[in-house]
Amino acid sequence: MREAELKGRDQIEIYPYGESAVRIEFGKGIDPEINRKVRALTASLESEPFPGMIECVSAFTSVTVFYDLLAVRNMASPLSESQSAYEIVSDLVRERAAGMATEASGQARTVEIPVCYGGSFGPDLAYVAEHNKLTPSEVIDIHTSGEYLVYMIGFAPGFPFLGGMSERIATPRRSSPRLSIPAGSVGIAGKQTGVYPIVTPGGWQLIGSTPLALFRPEHHPPSLLQAGDVVKFRAITPAQYEEFRGGRI
Repeated sequence: MREAELKGRDQIEIYPYGESAVRIEFGKGIDPEINRKVRALTASLESEPFPGMIECVSAFTSVTVFYDLLAVRNMASPLSESQSAYEIVSDLVRERAAGMATEASGQARTVEIPVCYGGSFGPDLAYVAEHNKLTPSEVIDIHTSGEYLVYMIGFAPGFPFLGGMSERIATPRRSSPRLSIPAGSVGIAGKQTGVYPIVTPGGWQLIGSTPLALFRPEHHPPSLLQAGDVVKFRAITPAQYEEFRGGRI
C-alpha cells in the first residue's frame, strides 16, 4: 500500500518495492527541481548509509533503496521491534528526506561533447529536420545551443538521459528500432536527447556521433557523465572527428 507523506510544502510518496526495497517518489515528470531532491537524497544515503542498506538507485523522479532484511531487523530499537523492516526503513528514509539539503553542492560540472552531425554519422538528421519543418543546419544550431542536465544514467552502461532539449527539434522514436547502433551515436527521442555509449539496439533518431568515449570500464567511475552534470554539444567536422579518435585534438 502506498503512503503519502507531506513535509512542509514537499510531498513525497514511499512504498514497498519488492520484499527488500522501498521506492521514494518526489513528483512526476522531467523537472530539474524534482531531480535536485532525488540527487540530494541519493548523495545523503551514499555518504551515510544506514545499517543494512545495500544500495540506492536514482531515476528521474525517484530513489529506490535496497536493504538487507535481517540486518535492518537486528538494528531495530525496542520501540520499533513490532515494526516490519519496510516500516523501519521507511521511517529512516522519510526522516533523511525531510532533513536533507536540496541545494546542489558546489557548481555543476559542465562537460563538452564534440559531435559530427549528419551523413553517415547522423543518418536521421534529415528526418528530424523535415519532421520539425527545419533545415538540418537549423537542427544542429538548436541542438548545440542548449545546455542539458544529466538526470540519470541508465538503459546501458554510461547512457545519459538528458533534459532541457528544445521542443523545436523534438521527434518521436523510430517506428522500427535498429538492431545495432554504434557507440557514440547521438540521438533524439521525444523531448529528450542522449548518447549511446556502447553498441546496442535502440529506437532513437540518430543525428550525429561523438568520438568521445562515455563508457570507460578501466576508469572509476566507468561512466564519463554523472547525474547532475551539465552537457554542451559542439559541432565538429568529419576530419576533426578522425583527429579526435586518433588522439590529436
